[in-house]
Amino acid sequence: MISWQAPCTMRASIVTLPEGNPMYSNSQFNRWRRHPWHGLHARTDDAKEDIVQVYVEMTPDDVVKYELDKASGFLMVDRPQRTTSSPPALYGFIPRTYCAEEVAKHCPHAEVADGDPLDICVFSERHITRADIILKARVVGGIQMIDGGEADDKIVAVLAGDNIWGDVHDIADLPPIKTERLQHYFSTYKMIPGKESKVKVDFVYGREEALKVIAAAERDYQNHYGHLHTQSKK
Repeated sequence: MISWQAPCTMRASIVTLPEGNPMYSNSQFNRWRRHPWHGLHARTDDAKEDIVQVYVEMTPDDVVKYELDKASGFLMVDRPQRTTSSPPALYGFIPRTYCAEEVAKHCPHAEVADGDPLDICVFSERHITRADIILKARVVGGIQMIDGGEADDKIVAVLAGDNIWGDVHDIADLPPIKTERLQHYFSTYKMIPGKESKVKVDFVYGREEALKVIAAAERDYQNHYGHLHTQSKK
């Protein structure tokens, strides 16, 4: 039997990258995967004001603190939790937000903010067991938290289209136990036995104030990182 093999005619394909896309033309961004903080948008083009995109860093199953590595865009182990508590909701941040001068203006007991993307907690009826994903959520309120003298707000939201929580539009519509658990988690998750906590959970606010905090965080992002996207268009 004579074996026959067709000559290889496959050529290496050349990928044409879209012009004007900051994820491909800016050398500070990863070429093949969008950076979760800089490469995504806070909202899709057709989204309503209260529907935001969320990058999930932690789930209620996690007993290790995961956090985005800002330099690489990968999820990293920040620290093992000292306590036994886990976040009572999905925990992550809103892309292209930053907590600095504008966000601090919304916190009367802090002069500065924490210098991170704006945190967000998302309630979902279905158990979502993995992080490093993106989802859409409806903003319903927030928790004003001060950590070491810095404003560190936590936006509260529900999974968009959720079968149980999808009709919730304000934090007052949630069962009180939901926000109480969030307040307890953030007031205790950094506690060290024998040491005074530097975390203060001031108060809970509703949808309208939450949208103002998000807008402030978007302005802070533009003021501090907008040049990255301007450079990419040159």
